[in-house]
Amino acid sequence: MAFVRVSEYGLAFPSSDSVFRMTDKSTLAAAIARQIAQTIAQEIGARPQQAEAAIALLDEGATVPFIARYRKEATGGLDDTQLRLLGERLIYLRELEARRAAILDSIRQQEKLTPELEASLAAAVTKAELEDIYLPFKPKRRNRAEIARERGLGPLADAILADRAAVPAELAAAYLTEEVADVKAALEGARDILSEQFAQNAELLGRLRGHLRQNANLRARVVDGKQEEGAKFSDYFDHVERWANAPSHRALAMLRGRNEDVLALEIEVDAEDTRPLKPVVRMIAEAYAIGDKLPGDMWLMEVAGWTWRVKLSLHLSLDLMTELRARAEKEAIDVFARNLKDLLLTAPAGSRTTMGLDPGIRTGVKVAVVDGTGKLLATSTVYPFQPKNDVRGTQAELARLIRAHKVDLIAIGNGTGSRETEKLVAEMLAALPASEAGTKPLKVVVSEAGASVYSASALAAAEFPGLDVSLRGAVSIARRLQDPLAELVKIDPKSIGVGQYQHDVDQYHLARALDAVVEDAVNAVGVDLNTASASLLARVSGLGTALAEAVVAHRDANGPFASRKQLKDVARLGPRTFEQCAGFLRIRDGAEPLDASAVHPEAYGVARKIVAACGHDLRSLMGDSAALSGLNPAAFVDERFGLPTVRDIIAELDKPGRDPRPAFKTATFTDGIDDMKDLKPGMELEGTVTNVAAFGAFVDIGVHQDGLVHVSQLADRFIKDAHEVVKVGDVVKVRVLEIDLKRKRISLSMRRDAGVGGAKPQGERGQGERGPRDSSPPPRGPRPPAREPQKAPQGALGAALMDALKRR
Repeated sequence: MAFVRVSEYGLAFPSSDSVFRMTDKSTLAAAIARQIAQTIAQEIGARPQQAEAAIALLDEGATVPFIARYRKEATGGLDDTQLRLLGERLIYLRELEARRAAILDSIRQQEKLTPELEASLAAAVTKAELEDIYLPFKPKRRNRAEIARERGLGPLADAILADRAAVPAELAAAYLTEEVADVKAALEGARDILSEQFAQNAELLGRLRGHLRQNANLRARVVDGKQEEGAKFSDYFDHVERWANAPSHRALAMLRGRNEDVLALEIEVDAEDTRPLKPVVRMIAEAYAIGDKLPGDMWLMEVAGWTWRVKLSLHLSLDLMTELRARAEKEAIDVFARNLKDLLLTAPAGSRTTMGLDPGIRTGVKVAVVDGTGKLLATSTVYPFQPKNDVRGTQAELARLIRAHKVDLIAIGNGTGSRETEKLVAEMLAALPASEAGTKPLKVVVSEAGASVYSASALAAAEFPGLDVSLRGAVSIARRLQDPLAELVKIDPKSIGVGQYQHDVDQYHLARALDAVVEDAVNAVGVDLNTASASLLARVSGLGTALAEAVVAHRDANGPFASRKQLKDVARLGPRTFEQCAGFLRIRDGAEPLDASAVHPEAYGVARKIVAACGHDLRSLMGDSAALSGLNPAAFVDERFGLPTVRDIIAELDKPGRDPRPAFKTATFTDGIDDMKDLKPGMELEGTVTNVAAFGAFVDIGVHQDGLVHVSQLADRFIKDAHEVVKVGDVVKVRVLEIDLKRKRISLSMRRDAGVGGAKPQGERGQGERGPRDSSPPPRGPRPPAREPQKAPQGALGAALMDALKRR
């Protein structure tokens, strides 16, 4: 059986297979594409035809948001989640086939390729399986087994393996030479050869790896002399748990401890098995039918044990440790991505004049006022705290700015001094004359995570070249209350800090995942073409940084866009890019009413047919649910646009340009509760969820320190993952369970029976330095089965959460 490699795809398939009996490369390439599509379709729960269509669109350069929104007929309605998974698997499978082809070429060049080996390579479905099969043929350094073969001991190894009744020592006597001085040396050489053979048996490696995955333990121990230095990892000084069950946060905590030379990690295999012959050694013996009666069998059993101890144990332990890291990193990246999506889609306060306050003690409170479009109107710096203590001057300046610019909202950053600043603002608002009561702005505490990163960025410098860096932060705080999405896209997602162990995971994969989240969020909401920044436009489907800047430059030079069609006048923005981006860009109050909706220009003809059928003017029809509800969508289907598109158009006409984000809502912090010292067990407070991990949710209750609602305290039912109950940005009511002032930890509950029966959130140990709001979870013991009552961990929030809960 021969393989045919298709260079333009980097793939290889067996040419003798009935599906691939073809010589034309284009035909073969199509067959390969179908095979990959079938594999992916099964994984994402779709039909092969759907996967094939999606792959073709991706290969043509279409983006996931565009395909999900405007090519539903082609893909059968695959959503963005399915398409993202499809894209990732497509990359993996193409890399797999490229590697398969490279391995085949290598073995063929060695003239060792057999039909059986070729079939094994064709059947491999993962990169690990391919590498296991390739191991015996992989070019390697001259080792002990190779030296033994050079000394003529290969036949001795074969003889021992073939004749178990013979005594190995007697067989070895026939192989003594100048280089093989005695029987012991001969047997050691035979052992090296057989050991290498055992260790390179792909089928055996697969079985052993599967056994370890099910039964191995992960053991952590403190490195001698590191107890004091690594106190934050104290819960792992003597820790053991099943490798298969180790959750992401604990695995990453232990890996961090190892990287900091505090912990030693190892994979324990069959530690609880007290039998003399360990299961792993027995599996090696079974692979070669090694018994325990004959002389050759007894010697081979010793070789099997030696092979495990010297070769396979380390090799497979490294494999499992690599898998553990990959698994933990993927979960951590998924958590970060999910939290980022929730944060980006937080409800906007809207186009209202807003004052941003960036609190500071010694350096003063930075003030910036922006209008409803985010344009900077005024700045100031006030010093209400030590050393100046100019409270009256501060309140007078804030009141002046509020009157002068008719401020509707006051956004207060939640950094150091936020509660003091909020209290000062509340007193100032209360002191405003009664005649101004109806114009008093609403004060809101907002997360300032990443504001300092933006302030010092080249983007901020270009946007506000003459503005002090510290004042740029106040502008960002004001704008992120108006529209969190539009402002947060200016910041590297990794700096927003709603993840766990974000600095420990693969930064390339993290960046890819977060960029995908930002792209999906921006396109789900839509972008105002005439007001959006280049940073926001760069995230629109089909556009990038260069084209976004070109759009802004064209807008600055020629004035606002009157229609979507004018996008075609932008330099380097061709028909293909227009197709990708147009539907996600909005033009309010333009000449074409549909330009304000998510209806794609290519489907304007269908929209006008719907309008004509209703007998209305387009503008009057938009938003008229009664008129649209009586339509039969099937009546407007044509050769190009099917039922999914028609239904989307009708939905858009019903609610044109609708924003998928929730209504604006804020948490109200309790007056007089400004510091952890003011908290008492049993207090009921309101707060905002700032971060969510599988083990619980962090909530800002206005005391400069986020509290933790452990997963066991999120609801009166079993919760496996905190995301089942809450998301970033949610306003929740919590009850204080416990306060640890020394370690700056607050234990909260959302259960109705909080505190009953001594149920308290579990303490967990610290895991080292993190970025802003890098909420790494507390280490817990193995999670109970889903059907058992969930037991709340005992004691206060443990020592490990100090680092996880630190906000500055």
